[in-house]
Amino acid sequence: MQMTKEELASLMSDTAHNAVLTTREEFGIELDHSPQSVALVDVVILKWLEKYQESALENNIVFTVCNLYGAYVGEIFRKLVGGSWHYDQSNPEAPYIVLEYAGHTYAFAGICYQRLVNDSQISVKSYFDQAVSNNVQ
Repeated sequence: MQMTKEELASLMSDTAHNAVLTTREEFGIELDHSPQSVALVDVVILKWLEKYQESALENNIVFTVCNLYGAYVGEIFRKLVGGSWHYDQSNPEAPYIVLEYAGHTYAFAGICYQRLVNDSQISVKSYFDQAVSNNVQ
């Protein structure tokens, strides 16, 4: 899949907006695009598990949840700090999207995956805060 930087930026912005709509519809929680709202992403990811239990861990649901909230958190980072989205196809079997800024990449969907699938103690907010503090003096 080839996408221009503009198409990818538009896709991620739209996906972040879909995270807001989906979260409102599914859980009645308002995500307001503020850095503080990233803490709600930690809550919402676990709410998917509570509401849908084992079916929340099916591949297509994991992919959707992680990409929704990864885009949402990444868009907040991008607006606060900067950066651009990058579609990494170095492994054609498992392409992924990261946010690049100042020579670093941030896998916001990946940290959402870790919280959803591997360890509910992992914090998306902590990852986000660390990424911001690494780039803002």
